[in-house]
Amino acid sequence: MELTRQQLLLLVILGVSLQGCIAQGGDGGGLTRGSFPKGFVFGTASSAYQYEGAVKEDGRGKTIWDKFAHTFGKVADFSNADVAVDQYHLFEEDIQLMADMGMDAYRFSIAWSRILPNGTGQVNQAGIDHYNRFIDALLSKGIEPYVTLYHWDLPQALEDRYNGWLDRQIVNDFAEYAETCFKAFGDRVKHWITLNEPHTVAIQGYDAGLQAPGRCSLLLHLYCKSGNSGTEPYIVAHNFILAHATVSDIYRRNYKATQNGELGIAFDVMWFEPMTNTTADIEAAKRGQEFQLGWFADPFFFGDYPALMRSRVGDRLPKFTADEAALVKGALDFVGINHYTTYYTKHNSTNLVGRLLHNTLADTGTISLPFRNGKAIGDRANSIWLYIVPNGMRSLMNYVKERYNSPPVYITENGMDDGNSPFTSIKDALKDSKRIKYHNDYLTNLAASIKEDGCDVRGYFAWSLLDNWEWTAGYSSRFGLYFVDYKDSLKRYPKSSVQWFKNLLSSS
Repeated sequence: MELTRQQLLLLVILGVSLQGCIAQGGDGGGLTRGSFPKGFVFGTASSAYQYEGAVKEDGRGKTIWDKFAHTFGKVADFSNADVAVDQYHLFEEDIQLMADMGMDAYRFSIAWSRILPNGTGQVNQAGIDHYNRFIDALLSKGIEPYVTLYHWDLPQALEDRYNGWLDRQIVNDFAEYAETCFKAFGDRVKHWITLNEPHTVAIQGYDAGLQAPGRCSLLLHLYCKSGNSGTEPYIVAHNFILAHATVSDIYRRNYKATQNGELGIAFDVMWFEPMTNTTADIEAAKRGQEFQLGWFADPFFFGDYPALMRSRVGDRLPKFTADEAALVKGALDFVGINHYTTYYTKHNSTNLVGRLLHNTLADTGTISLPFRNGKAIGDRANSIWLYIVPNGMRSLMNYVKERYNSPPVYITENGMDDGNSPFTSIKDALKDSKRIKYHNDYLTNLAASIKEDGCDVRGYFAWSLLDNWEWTAGYSSRFGLYFVDYKDSLKRYPKSSVQWFKNLLSSS
């Protein structure tokens, strides 16, 4: 993956390794549908901005990612998602691809700005009509819709009006949008994911400044014109939590009795292994997880942030009123987990990071790296951050079970990417044995966590159905089970992993 100078420097500062190791192929073996409980859901996942295209059609409003992607130097290959993989027009073809594989479900996101182009106010009927057609087409093929309400594409109008997620007004506006969706689609949609990866948005959007809206204060605002990396991520996170809790309350009071759906959040969660068996590093790994998953999940289970966060962040960490804590606690019907990789974590014994960054990473007092003593933790995928460590899945499921008293869990994203080299033929690109091994090994660990450890995991969504526009990596990264030919009318070609999933899903 080609990185901008800004991204490369920040990734080095944040401790991300450029080192990989030799690829391991193979198909794995022994995994069948019967390895999972009856009713376990298999699907693929996507998001509106990465897939839909048609950014100026049928009344869609502009989003913060439209602006960010069109800003020079923000995307590695200088691309944008104006067209993406054109699922807005090709959704019937794509749904047939899922049906051919035998997938049970599809996780996709609704573009807020297609429903409410200005973020609030006048509803855009063309947007409602599109998603009605989309949902009906899925159901006609026996594919259950799992719908994400917010996958990073905030209407630009709200960012312009009051700085979006930094202002408490966003809670009310998100609730208005969510309720519009419940009214329009809730008779058929039974699984709602309110937010996708709020932790990633808080860190990448408001701490490192690498994603929209691109705010930070790192190195004396060298990389971002505005922002405060020491306070804004916590404010944004607080508003995310209140937004979900508010929407959950509205749904339970006004819609659940008739629509009988469930609401969760898709959390991004790496697993952290202690760098050494010292007490300091063991505690650092626990601390890293509290500043990642605990930051966002603890309020829903315990009514407040982890005590360790409160002690380390102090007054910069917002407080819940008694009424807010009561609203938040218990507001999750299920836990969504987007899990890709595992890193080693060690205690940061120096204050160098704190002096350099003054941000959430400095607050954790940890450093996480994908290598130890010069050796990588696992084989690397194409992405600079994605190392393949399948047993991290089982460790993470057990952590969630033990910390949160065995909540229902869906793996809402899991997958790996290949590069997009102009020197690789389509024929060769379709031979994705590395991806097959990835899914086989992660699913094998997931199955063990369910059958042997008693974790309550109910579904698995592979990222992703198609190669697509991967945020700041642009089109340089291919996560799809289907290859998309960007040079020839976005034609879809099945990779070897498609047949592998087809075999898995048809096995007993």
